[in-house]
Amino acid sequence: MGLRRYLVAIFVLNLIWEFAQMPLYDLWRTGSSSEIAFAAVHCTGGDVLIALSSVVLALLLVGHSTWPANGAARVLVVTLLIGFLYTSFSEWLNIEIRQAWAYSDLMPVIPLLNMGLSPALQWIIVPWTAYWWANKVLPISR
Repeated sequence: MGLRRYLVAIFVLNLIWEFAQMPLYDLWRTGSSSEIAFAAVHCTGGDVLIALSSVVLALLLVGHSTWPANGAARVLVVTLLIGFLYTSFSEWLNIEIRQAWAYSDLMPVIPLLNMGLSPALQWIIVPWTAYWWANKVLPISR
């Protein structure tokens, strides 16, 4: 897998996702166009850092010396888990504790996690898609 290819995909897909999910946050209703654009770009930068940290940590924990030829699926699963767990923590911290942002009434919330469905799906769909694209094969086949 080309790490650069993965990061390019992570950046592009997260930027699209951040703009697409913006109506699910109160900022969409209360912020100016420039505040909304800044938030989406700022969050995309954070997403890239989370994704990079997650894949590097996964490689350190479960990567094989012949990766990605061997162990690509295992690295992907750990990458998704790390990214999802960090995002769950970040959503809780920024919504409940810091109150840095808020969900709008349009955001479906996962009851047990009290986390928005969109950010939860973001950390499953986006990294999986980027990882698949970077590998050019379904990681499950490895």
